[in-house]
Amino acid sequence: MSTPAASPNSPTETTLWKGHTSQWVHFWYYFFCILLAGAAIGGIPFTLGMSAIGLIVPLVMWIIRWWITKCTAYELTTQRLKISSGILNRKLDELELFRVKDYAMDQPLFLRLLGLGNLTMVTSDASTPTIAIKAIAQVEAVREMLRTAVQVERDRKRVRELDVDGSDGDLI
Repeated sequence: MSTPAASPNSPTETTLWKGHTSQWVHFWYYFFCILLAGAAIGGIPFTLGMSAIGLIVPLVMWIIRWWITKCTAYELTTQRLKISSGILNRKLDELELFRVKDYAMDQPLFLRLLGLGNLTMVTSDASTPTIAIKAIAQVEAVREMLRTAVQVERDRKRVRELDVDGSDGDLI
């Protein structure tokens, strides 16, 4: 079998950005794990050391949350947004950029202090109408790359967004 040759209308796809969600997004979860570990350590004198076994629970909770977050990767290319997730079973979701209808960036105070932000996209894709990329570094630059790539891809495919359900019900 031979692979089909690239047509002149499909330029090579290049990676614009790769990233992961920051572990800071789980700060309160990790803080709770530390409290559980502290309680287990504090109970050692009262339980004759048996509560030391309880250190396993917060440690396992911490590792699993860290691993799940680390195993979710985002890749923005000139044509698609690829979302790879899963620890044992891997899943790859792809969103064609011309399907992005709107995007919003927000930086809550805690994330802004850390130089992070969230990027949310509303799409016309039936399987993923909303995509949220949480707690990423340089969110302004990523949003600008996304904006430019969406416009270029729409122009390349000659696609325009059409809203047919206006608030006043009139079609123009």
